[in-house]
Amino acid sequence: MSTDTIRRYYAAFNAGDIDGMIDCLSDDFVHDVNEGSRRDGKEAFAEFCAHMSGCYQEELTDIVVFGDESGTRGAAEFIVNGTYLKTDGDLPPATGQTYRLPGGGFFSLKDGKITRVTTYYNLNDWIAQVS
Repeated sequence: MSTDTIRRYYAAFNAGDIDGMIDCLSDDFVHDVNEGSRRDGKEAFAEFCAHMSGCYQEELTDIVVFGDESGTRGAAEFIVNGTYLKTDGDLPPATGQTYRLPGGGFFSLKDGKITRVTTYYNLNDWIAQVS
């Protein structure tokens, strides 16, 4: 069922288990974010996760997962609870600021694996919280 895969993906995220997240992905996986470029494939996603782990410590709470009857589409909404550890590119300087903001993900699935995840968060809200 699609919601089981999505729940495993977010459980791995909260455990800091990048390999566990990647295990949920199909070989033709794509990752879209609202404030960035598309990442194609598991390797690009693993590099992204490693970068994020160096800059941010995050835990998702209040996770609600939705799935369609076909098992090929799903969504989740959650609260991102984080600490900004290391300055990320041109973003504001990191000094250990904490933040809390709503986020979400939209999923496509095939054969029990995630083929696409599109993540959403409000970058302006995050910037206001850490500035």
